[in-house]
Amino acid sequence: MDQIKVYLKDGTHREYPVGTTIGQIAEHISRKLGAQALGGKFNGQLRDLNYPLQEDGNLEILTFESEEGKEIYRHSCSHIMAQAVQKLFPGTQLGIGPAIENGFYYDFDLEQSFTPQDLERIEEEMTAIIKADYSFERQEVDREEAIRLFTQRGENYKVELINDLPSEAAISLYRQGDFLDLCAGPHVPSTGRIKALKLMSLAGAYWRGSERNKMLQRIYGTAFSKKSELDDYLFRLEEAKRRDHRKLGTELGLFTIMEEGPGFPFFLPKGMILRNQLEDFWRELHQRTGYQEIKTPIILHRGLWEQSGHWDHYKENMYFTQIDEEDYAVKPMNCPGGILVYRTQLHSYREFPIRLAEMGLVHRHEKSGVLHGLMRVRAFTQDDAHIFMLPSQITQEIKGVIDLVDEVYRVFGFSYHVELSTRPEKAMGSLEVWEQATNALRMAMEEKGMEYKVNEGDGAFYGPKIDFHLRDSIGRTWQCGTIQLDFQMPEKFDLTYIGDDGQRHRPVMIHRVAFGSMERFIGILIEHYAGAFPVWLAPVQVRVIPITERHHTYAHQVFAQLVEKGFRVEIDDRKEKVGYKIREGQMHRIPYLLVVGDKEQEKGMVAVRARGEGDLGAFPMAQFEARLNQENTWRFQPTSS
Repeated sequence: MDQIKVYLKDGTHREYPVGTTIGQIAEHISRKLGAQALGGKFNGQLRDLNYPLQEDGNLEILTFESEEGKEIYRHSCSHIMAQAVQKLFPGTQLGIGPAIENGFYYDFDLEQSFTPQDLERIEEEMTAIIKADYSFERQEVDREEAIRLFTQRGENYKVELINDLPSEAAISLYRQGDFLDLCAGPHVPSTGRIKALKLMSLAGAYWRGSERNKMLQRIYGTAFSKKSELDDYLFRLEEAKRRDHRKLGTELGLFTIMEEGPGFPFFLPKGMILRNQLEDFWRELHQRTGYQEIKTPIILHRGLWEQSGHWDHYKENMYFTQIDEEDYAVKPMNCPGGILVYRTQLHSYREFPIRLAEMGLVHRHEKSGVLHGLMRVRAFTQDDAHIFMLPSQITQEIKGVIDLVDEVYRVFGFSYHVELSTRPEKAMGSLEVWEQATNALRMAMEEKGMEYKVNEGDGAFYGPKIDFHLRDSIGRTWQCGTIQLDFQMPEKFDLTYIGDDGQRHRPVMIHRVAFGSMERFIGILIEHYAGAFPVWLAPVQVRVIPITERHHTYAHQVFAQLVEKGFRVEIDDRKEKVGYKIREGQMHRIPYLLVVGDKEQEKGMVAVRARGEGDLGAFPMAQFEARLNQENTWRFQPTSS
């Protein structure tokens, strides 16, 4: 019998008879892998486990540990959900049902509206389908047969999809039990492979995303390979609701967004304290690492944006105005302003690198439907910096920025991973220049010993970039910091310096942020800490609570002494019970509550209650101040709550 060579991901290869399936190979490698396998990738193509191999090639066995394995698993769940819906609600027409991040959905067309009680029934029916362990069976048919089958079933949306497929496309169907769906696959071997799922929510969705089409009903679900993973995910969702920065921002008096300015946040006094603490930290760090701070205008002439390329590549996201009958734009990015600052004087090679930092307010148009608290806004401040350097300094400067971003995230207790984004379709400059810039970013990360993922085609229109994705205290990831290497803007603006040969040369430019957006970073911090900020960030660090009215004078003395030392202090001398005041202080996540009564007044002490620790007993004022001083610095890294 003819043999084929199969090359595995670990670099080894094995020989098998022609026609051996991917599932059989997984079983042969190990019984455990055979049980965990969900599908395979053969010569770059996703395949079912029962796909027979006919030629030599590279094979990767996909389990739930891989992103592609998760997609196969969750897409199979969407088919199970569609089967359950059609059994419970005969006559329902199917739209589409893909896997998405952390789950899946399916769009349905039926006259009655689904209710939360219906979701419970559908989930029960899905459990029965899983228990029945129907095989997922793939078949390929010609266009006419596919149209006949789905017309017969009254599936008008499927017929429309088939008609839109290229004429030469193979049309594949998947069947489990008596359910049939149009699908490219692949799928898990059978419905019984699904171990843990839950239906989450209902929404409306226009067919194919167009408002001209009918509104369908969308059911969202999630699925995991183990019940413990599902339970953990559901816990994190509940925890995320508890930590919602919009809710906490209101409760803690940090910020608000008003109907008079959708997408334009208002920072309240306590929110400004938090924001200013972050800016002070940012300035100290940048002064120490050789940056000079600048400030550039918010509105600049149209000609500048045409020269920078934003007018052609970013116009739909910009706001415009007219001044003296001339066109101007509100800046969506800070880089053109930084470039104008560079051009205010002639530079020598001896000055490089020149590092210009700016807390720059920018405005970008976002559709109202995507606005979300501080996370997605129309006006935000970037902690921007633009580094102008010699070509020979590229790698060292990128490594310096990596170190700075790393220090920022360690202060807040964030871990992170990095991704390299390469040339997009809509880009300025030659392929050669892009390759040079991309290789420079790779070299810097590799010299730092960093692991990274490549995002093909996801770079900025003027250059490739490194993105930092930080992980918060409940495991969510956020893209914040970025490093963009740019050979294009110096060319477009004819930037030069005088080299050691006395001639003019072209500098190279880095665009970078660490926080990203101040607003978004504050939103992330609110949720990361659940509003319980470390002492150095907390808008109120101490609240003094007198037990009765006769303790007010001493409480005010304690208050005044701490304020004089530079601490942020409040006093709660309302006519309320002390237990009520303590509970309210805890709800406001104040790091320290100082209760003062007769004993404290007599001995010149304070009874200290620390957030997360409870009653610490009585402290002399000097001892408490020493403790507070130790924590009142960004170099102190407390455990997040």
